[in-house]
Amino acid sequence: MHQTPLHLSESIPRQEGAAVLVGVDFGLPHFDGELEELGLLAQTAGLDPVARLSCKRKAPDAALFVGSGKAEEIRELTLMHRASEVIFDQALSPAQQRNLERELGVAVYDRTFLILEIFAQRARSHEGKLQVELARLQYLSTRLVRRWSHLERQTGGAGVRGGPGEKQIELDRRMIDSSIKRTRERLAKVQKQRGTQRRQRERRDTFNISLVGYTNAGKSSLFNALVKARAYAADQLFATLDTTTRHLYLGDVGRRVSISDTVGFIRELPHGLVDAFKATLQEAVDADLLLHVVDAANPHHPEQIAEVQQVLADIGATDVPQLLVFNKLDALPHERRPLKLADEMELDGQAVPRLFVSARTGEGLPALREALAQRAEAAAITPWSQSELQSADH
Repeated sequence: MHQTPLHLSESIPRQEGAAVLVGVDFGLPHFDGELEELGLLAQTAGLDPVARLSCKRKAPDAALFVGSGKAEEIRELTLMHRASEVIFDQALSPAQQRNLERELGVAVYDRTFLILEIFAQRARSHEGKLQVELARLQYLSTRLVRRWSHLERQTGGAGVRGGPGEKQIELDRRMIDSSIKRTRERLAKVQKQRGTQRRQRERRDTFNISLVGYTNAGKSSLFNALVKARAYAADQLFATLDTTTRHLYLGDVGRRVSISDTVGFIRELPHGLVDAFKATLQEAVDADLLLHVVDAANPHHPEQIAEVQQVLADIGATDVPQLLVFNKLDALPHERRPLKLADEMELDGQAVPRLFVSARTGEGLPALREALAQRAEAAAITPWSQSELQSADH
């Protein structure tokens, strides 16, 4: 963690993990003025949001992102709440992060770092851990200078170029570059294995369904309800990071179907993570059908749908047919419940079927199963053998 300057650490003892949240409104649509999502991210990462501050600017300040006046206001907030870190809802440049830490006297992180930390805590599979490691190494490689700022005096005092600090930075950069190369190679092997497994499913004429959606929309709960599996499901952001694939038995249809639960999407997902998770997200690209799961009880669900559509476009999955599943029907107040549990909704200029369900209570799931069975039948899938049906039942 960042070292707090002496004049602050001596006067105010800091609470480890206490964080001040900061968001800057640049006039873009869907600005989260209450910083609700950043607060959830912070809590998921194990931090305690003790104060929140939002401000407006026309453009980021080149040096401090928020300007000197607002930086002083943030500094006073950290002192008042004895916070040990400040989290920004937007991505900071390495220089802005370094300048803010000097100005505020506490550790400063951005949304990107927070998401990377959560992914690092949650990844379970070998592939997931490699993907997170690669993304974190790429992020760190742009911020090497701040890791060795304590050696700056040695570099300048030597009177010659290439002092201890500079040498350490060069050494560390080589180590990071070497680690990135090794991680890429290891990840490529794992991705090749996943591709082999996918081709085996294709040769068996399997109808592939992928669950996609904004994080915490209830994808894993729906996955469990459909296949009676025990994938980890919790009411928190990024509960699922590793893709889980199971056979899905759709009653008397007798069709071979697989369903995959994938990582949730989020606003401003770090580009490094999108690249690093290409193999995981490839399940969505190669699917025959996407179940786009939406948190019906979340007032911001239209914006969340748009974010998911953008990520799908980024990974080349816009041509995959979709079925919108509005989950958490049980969490809707009576006056907000839909008159019909099945209808259509316009999505990117096209009418897409929509179903309302509750993974928790099971309401609407029979209709969803029927819709999936119809899609599988229409795709002319090879029926399962009797032994496979018995295996799926168990």
